[in-house]
Amino acid sequence: MTETKVIRVMLVDDHAVVRSGLSAFLMAYDDMELVGEAGDGERAVSLCGQVRPDVVLMDLMMPGMDGVTATGLIRKRFPEIQVIALTSFKEKEWVEGAVKAGAIGYLLKDTTADELAKAIRSAVAGRSTLSSEAAQVLIQSARAGEKPGVDLTGREREVLALMVDGLSNQQIAERLVIGVSTAKFHVSSILSKLDATSRTEAVSIALQNHLVK
Repeated sequence: MTETKVIRVMLVDDHAVVRSGLSAFLMAYDDMELVGEAGDGERAVSLCGQVRPDVVLMDLMMPGMDGVTATGLIRKRFPEIQVIALTSFKEKEWVEGAVKAGAIGYLLKDTTADELAKAIRSAVAGRSTLSSEAAQVLIQSARAGEKPGVDLTGREREVLALMVDGLSNQQIAERLVIGVSTAKFHVSSILSKLDATSRTEAVSIALQNHLVK
């Protein structure tokens, strides 16, 4: 029978009571062992070089070197070590910072023991685990980086061009030989995709971003 590889885990958190709780959590799983603890980012980076964990559970807000900086240094110096951000923060700057620094996971501290154990095992296998809050932040951030109008359909671009020309829904319907209700639907969809609150704003966005010829 093949022996299960024990996952070496290191805890990084400036609160001793949190580290104590996580240590007790790890003891409940036969395939995990605690190999080190650190109360700040600088100590975490140094300790990684000594104990060589498989996975680091990293708090982000700590005195001195924060968890994002520590994550980046650990991933740069010890690329074989995976880091899971385990924090109370779900703000955009923390989520993006941790992921850009190389964290393979981002979980909030209210996660269940089984969810955390699953995330640790996934990290060793090279699979990412994100809390629903962190995933939503990254999705919104990706969308914000897109140029307005990239998701407009060909028909919507035709309608938008007619909106720029000042045509009403009735006139758009007549020009494209479609029903007025269909024209209204296209205009509504365009406003939604451009995040515009009015036809005037949609036209302004279209002109600024050269969405119509």
